Amino acid sequence: MLDEPSIGLHQRDNARLLNTLTYLRDLGNTVIVVEHDEDAIRSADHVVDIGPGAGEHGGQIIAQGTAEEITAVEHSLTGQYLSGQRSIAVPTERYAGRDGEFLQVTGACGHNLKQVTLSIPVGTFCCVTGVSGSGKSTLINDTLYPICAAELNGANSSPAAYESIEGLEHFDKVVDIDQSPIGRTPRSNPATYTGLFTPIRELFAGTQESRTRGYTPGRFSFNVKGGRCEACRGDGVIKVEMHFLPDVYVQCDVCKGKRYNRETLEVKYKGKSIDEVLAMTVEEGLAFFDAVPVIKRKLQTLMDVGLSYISLGQNATTLSGGEAQRVKLSRELSKRDTGNTLYILDEPTTGLHFHDVNHLLAVLHRLRDHGNTVVVIEHNLDVIKTADWIIDLGPEGGNRGGEILVEGTPETVAAHPDSYTGKFLASYL
Repeated sequence: MLDEPSIGLHQRDNARLLNTLTYLRDLGNTVIVVEHDEDAIRSADHVVDIGPGAGEHGGQIIAQGTAEEITAVEHSLTGQYLSGQRSIAVPTERYAGRDGEFLQVTGACGHNLKQVTLSIPVGTFCCVTGVSGSGKSTLINDTLYPICAAELNGANSSPAAYESIEGLEHFDKVVDIDQSPIGRTPRSNPATYTGLFTPIRELFAGTQESRTRGYTPGRFSFNVKGGRCEACRGDGVIKVEMHFLPDVYVQCDVCKGKRYNRETLEVKYKGKSIDEVLAMTVEEGLAFFDAVPVIKRKLQTLMDVGLSYISLGQNATTLSGGEAQRVKLSRELSKRDTGNTLYILDEPTTGLHFHDVNHLLAVLHRLRDHGNTVVVIEHNLDVIKTADWIIDLGPEGGNRGGEILVEGTPETVAAHPDSYTGKFLASYL
């Protein structure tokens, strides 16, 4: 059993992986793979498609059979993308960026990089590609981001070796949207992280019942004494420490996981207690808070990044890496935009279905349309084909990599004879 083995693999390496899996099958074994990769789906003998949507809209087997049989099922999203009925379109025009403005790092030589000069056009959607181990992460995550974080954000970071950097005057801040958890305790959730929780608490504090009882917004916080359940201190769960084993969380006996005491839960807004609001999905919350612009805007950005199915109070530790990354992306989207931000994302399509990739691209293009520069390390060809500018590293991984093979539009990269990315990209354009 393999769970998304293609994560972080270049198309060339992916083909090798699929050959290995088919070899295992030919030996008489049964191979079960959870996967979003189109090549893997098409090479499978039997496909089980679960859906139709995510969260409460999913949980059913929509179709099963060969890839061809899946394409014949009209309400299978996977089938619609496989058949070409739905697709991620190639943009009709590529942004050239602002006139002659570039962010340029000269002489990058960390790890396996060989005195590389990186040039990113300002105001574009730029993809950094290359086979696994070619130096993408070293160039972007270990060199470019720490330099920009130190210069623009005043961070205390130490970049990999480089000679000089030019073009930082075009930016006011850098934001790295990675897949690290948004919080490591049950207290952290999408509502607290995106800043939704404060206006929601203010709404509850403004109700007639709250004003009569003299409750402030702090009463509806599970982080401070007053309104929270004191048995679990507002966690909703109690941590049981196990010797030599990971800690176990069990539901609180007093509040039954509701986090608040009885008096706080008696206060209702439009017939719902604060616990019932936190249990709503983003989609339900959007309908419920339709008349509250400040909350509606933040919920809409969560919808835009394809997270309609998560609940507002969902424990942050239960979110996958891809979900945590999209919660961070929605928080950035809901901020007032300056149009001079550098966004860096490392494989944001990890664990995403074609349909979710489409949502994500719409968001990234929206950031670019506002004048920001978006730099993405990516292997997914559906993302790469929509880029304005590609920087392809290679030619191989490890010591035989670390050079920029080709940079330019997807069409330029596809025409390059030595680029593995170009070979696979050509059929997508």
